[in-house]
Order: sequence, then structure tokens, then C-alpha cells
Amino acid sequence: MELWQAAVVLLAGIAAGGINSIAGSGTLFTFPVLLALGYPPITATISNSIGLAPGSVSSAIAYRRELVGQRSRILRLGTMSLLGAITGALLLIYLPAGVFESVVPFMIGAACLLIVLQPRITRWARSRKPAREDGGPLLPVGAYLTGTYGGYFAAAQGIILMSVLGTALDEDLQRLNALKNLLAGIVNATAAVFYVVLASPSWPVVGLIAVGSIVGGYLGARFGRRLSAAALRVVLVVVGLSAAIQLLMGRV
Repeated sequence: MELWQAAVVLLAGIAAGGINSIAGSGTLFTFPVLLALGYPPITATISNSIGLAPGSVSSAIAYRRELVGQRSRILRLGTMSLLGAITGALLLIYLPAGVFESVVPFMIGAACLLIVLQPRITRWARSRKPAREDGGPLLPVGAYLTGTYGGYFAAAQGIILMSVLGTALDEDLQRLNALKNLLAGIVNATAAVFYVVLASPSWPVVGLIAVGSIVGGYLGARFGRRLSAAALRVVLVVVGLSAAIQLLMGRV
């Protein structure tokens, strides 16, 4: 790897770590860069996922203040996210590459629609019955399915998580963002362990993205906390739509 290539990967890692902390979909910054540098898709996916895992942990630590009082949610949803990550990682390793490409753009588009409609959905749900502190029985299922998706590819995992959490829980958006960062960190770290053991990543790429994602994750968390709920929702939708467009263009 030449010096300029290393610099590009490092900068992409910083950008991905920051956007993952604020919204999610940081993989759409790093994955195309690795493909453009000539890495095979599976190698790029695996190396990217391992490299971004430390950044997820960094952003979760930066948001630790907003995690206070959410212990029961963390235990319940974290367990389901872990199980989903194991499922997704095994699917990536043993299924043909590119299987997800036909459905992922539409999943991201649906997630963006959920974010836009989340206030109305929440008001409708509250008008029919009181909001539940635990989010109801379907929330753990949503955490598992999102973890499966995140373990398989990870792009826009945060967008989908925020849609699921925001629709199911009556909670401040910043506290939901902190919970999202922690759950995504569990998924990314779990998948990374499987990739290290069962796959062949490019370790120079892993190291550069890891350093960049740690820096970007911490800085992004500090900036993201200052955003209003409306501004954060706009960021989520813009990033999500950008991710869907990039995936659709990649299929052309």
C-alpha cells in the first residue's frame, strides 16, 4: 500500500467513524474507497467491519452519559443484537457475495421513511395505548434482525436501528442515539471476532480504518450531542438516502 492510499483509507475511516456516531452508514464512506483501491468485495467488507468496530466502541463511550438509566434495555437488546451479529457474520462468510444487493437499497429507503414518519407513528401508537418502557415484544425481534443485517454488511445499520428504536420507545432522541451506538458496537465487535477467526482481512486496512474510526467516532459523538432532535433526524434521512442511492448506482 502506497502512502497516498494509506492516507485516503485513514481519512475515510475518520469520516465513517464520525457519521456512524451521529447517524450510521459510515460503511458507505469506507467500502467504496477500498473497492476503488482494488480490494475484492469480500476482503473489503471484512476488513472494513473489523476496522470500524473500535470506532463504535469509542462513540458509545462518548455517549455514556445518555446511557444512564437504560441498563435493562441494554441487556435485553444487546443480547439480541449479539445473536443477530453471529447470524449475519456466518451468512457473509458462507453465502455467495452480493446476495444482499437486490434488497438492501429498499431496506434503507424503508428505514428513512420510518425516520420521517416516526413522530406521527409514535403519536398514533400512544393514542391507542400507553407507551411501553420496554418497547413491546417486537423490539427485541427488530434488534435481532438489525444485528443480522449489521453482521452481514453493516451499511446503514445505524439508520435502521434508529428507526426501530424511535418507533418502539418513548424516549429522547439523543438517548436513543446513545443506545443505537452501543448496540451497533456490540454487533460490529461480535462480527469482527468471527471475521478474524474465519476470514482473511487485510490487516493494514484494518489498522488504518480502526485508528480513523476511533478519532471520528469520538469527535462525531461530541458534535452529535449538540444537534437538536429535528436536526439529527434530518442527518439520519440524508445519510440514509445517500446510502441507498450509492448502492443502487453500484448495481447499474
